Amino acid sequence: MRDEVSTDHAGPPPTLHRHTFIWIALMAAALIAFLLELVLGATLIPVRTLVAIVMGRATDAVGERQVLLLFRLPRAMTAALSGAALGVSGLSMQTLFRNPLADPFVLGISSGASLGVAVVVLVVGGSGLGLLLEHSSLLGVVSINAAAILGALAVLGAVLWIARSVESSLTLLIIGLMFGYITGSLVSILMQFSTEHQTQGYINWMFGSFASVTWRQMSVFAPTIGCGLLLACILSKALNAFLLGEGYARSLGVNVRQSRFRIILCASILAGAVTAYCGPIGFLGIAVPHLCRMLFRTSDHRQLLPAVILLGAALALAADLISMAPGSGVALPLNAITALIGAPVVVGMILSRSHVMEAGA
Repeated sequence: MRDEVSTDHAGPPPTLHRHTFIWIALMAAALIAFLLELVLGATLIPVRTLVAIVMGRATDAVGERQVLLLFRLPRAMTAALSGAALGVSGLSMQTLFRNPLADPFVLGISSGASLGVAVVVLVVGGSGLGLLLEHSSLLGVVSINAAAILGALAVLGAVLWIARSVESSLTLLIIGLMFGYITGSLVSILMQFSTEHQTQGYINWMFGSFASVTWRQMSVFAPTIGCGLLLACILSKALNAFLLGEGYARSLGVNVRQSRFRIILCASILAGAVTAYCGPIGFLGIAVPHLCRMLFRTSDHRQLLPAVILLGAALALAADLISMAPGSGVALPLNAITALIGAPVVVGMILSRSHVMEAGA
């Protein structure tokens, strides 16, 4: 009886307590990073003023209100959505290809977007980058965002067409890498025949930035990312089936070819949208999934997907804050900051795997 009573009144297992604490920490980190993104910058906006602006009571803070609503809020939303998108895209690619170093751009989507931008900036952009940013005509291919979207869609279409006829994911991975090499070579050739001003414009885009998305563009960017994240959550069961390979997925009754097509489409939409609007943001897609696996000690995508969304958003916001270097008047390249965050994670992951393999031997 005592044993039964003690069992009935026993608390939840330690793992449950640990996971609850991690979820609270992730949500708090994302929220704090988002608020800091709104408060910090060249102009410091006190939290009291921020609350007054949100409540519509800051009648005397016209300048702060414009800075917050026109610049900082869309930038913070862009960073959060981009971090979540890259994390989920990277997780999907690592699971599908069973490769811990796979990133969101493994299928050449980023390279296609880069080629589109290179064509506009290095070929069409004879009048300079500033003029290009003032236009958005798809027909004239005079917008950097439009060019990146077209380039990403071109590569995406080719990859999806090939995915329908290729059985092996490894073969598809190699084809994607070859797409990246081809587009990279074309970009190098274009840069060789471009002026210094055009080359600098392209390099600036390659640095990456969350500050280029306006409210008008947000009306397309946010729903695109939202649809991609929703599709990834719907595919969580298929992603779990792919953890042990395509043969195991088939034994569970999963339509491998159809599921693989949907996973690639989802990851490509997420990575392509971020690249088109923000530039090629590196390392977040590799590092965030590994950090979440280490935190939760699981490979279950039902837990990993929401965790990656929160941690990806938090790290992207933190990287953007560091790149702004508030109070210094200097803007650092965003890709340099994400590399400083992501590269140590990848190195640590490789070392930990090597230690496990040595211990097993």
